[in-house]
Amino acid sequence: MIEAGRVAVDGRVVTNPELRIDMAKTRLEVDGKPPAAPQKRYLAVNKPRGLVTTTRDEQGRATIYECLHGEDARLAPVGRLDKASEGLILFTNDTAWAQRILDPASHVPKTYHVQVDRLFSEADLARLRQGVTLEDGTPARAAQVRLLRSGEKNCWLEIVLHQGINRQIRRMIGALDATVLRLVRVAIGPIELGLLPKGQSRALTERELRGLPANRKK
Repeated sequence: MIEAGRVAVDGRVVTNPELRIDMAKTRLEVDGKPPAAPQKRYLAVNKPRGLVTTTRDEQGRATIYECLHGEDARLAPVGRLDKASEGLILFTNDTAWAQRILDPASHVPKTYHVQVDRLFSEADLARLRQGVTLEDGTPARAAQVRLLRSGEKNCWLEIVLHQGINRQIRRMIGALDATVLRLVRVAIGPIELGLLPKGQSRALTERELRGLPANRKK
């Protein structure tokens, strides 16, 4: 756009894209009009297993952007889910909002349903609540844990986290000599996965946005 002569600075057309300006003191126009800020967008996506949370993958693996079905590529994921994990992940072009969601000080709870490869006792649940030490010495704990259901050889847990440690749940379960068979994120704050089909997205509602702890006035 600059090289095509469509951009003017203080009424003068410029064609040098490396020109530095002070946006607070400069009148910038594109095609004779002040540039409009892009509309802020907030999406919930139901990530299937097998997708990586990156814009593109050097190994040629399928990425979560397949779930956006041609949406604006400037939308970025808020945090990550690893390739083997599934469920709710947020996308936005509002970088400040994303940072507030990810900031541990905002205390945005993230809720997961987790299938593990053995039965868990109340003592196991208590250890997750009290905290365990990960293999690299990092302390980690769950804000809340409860047993959802048990089978003959495995069980499902509901785990709520406030921390943001990489692969935290898998590593915490590993510290109890168990293995995660399936991990689904079902909620981020008041935003629930609900019946959103796998691989699909939807816009967040105003009520969901207002309900996030990161958006509340202090």
